Amino acid sequence: MITYKRATSDKELHEILAIQKRNLKAHVSLQEREEQGYITVPHTFEILKKMNDASPHILAMDGDRVAGYALVMLRSFKYEMPILIPMFETADILLKGKNYVTMGQVCIDKPYRGQGIFKGMYTFYKEELSDTYDCLFTEVASSNIRSIEAHKNIGFKILETQVTDGTSWDMVNWDWNE
Repeated sequence: MITYKRATSDKELHEILAIQKRNLKAHVSLQEREEQGYITVPHTFEILKKMNDASPHILAMDGDRVAGYALVMLRSFKYEMPILIPMFETADILLKGKNYVTMGQVCIDKPYRGQGIFKGMYTFYKEELSDTYDCLFTEVASSNIRSIEAHKNIGFKILETQVTDGTSWDMVNWDWNE
């Protein structure tokens, strides 16, 4: 049975990194990328822990095993990962006046896909953070069709598409007050 919680241990953070590594774009075949999606940005343990200390990540758990994760990235981390600075700059413009939180990355481990965990994690994300934030913002590679469609099904709307370093990104937002 899958349960949802906030990350509380270094063990859980290491499990996130293991899932992340297995699903990096560079580590999955083109066919798998098209059918299952992929992860673009790797994190270090240090940055993942700093992010978690500021606001714990969302986890889908199968007993004591991490089945999936949705990272919580506060605006204060804008300069921690240079590759994400353009995303934060865009969010600051598109969501001017809104108190937003950024979903830093989402991934379901392969054995757990197709079981509603993506929706379950986002539902839990909203339950946990909507009292503090107006909306949840993230970017998804435009070529990651599975992820774009999954985000739209949750309630995210594409606000803008932009190209950074040759990659097209859809800037998506889930307004929790609509």
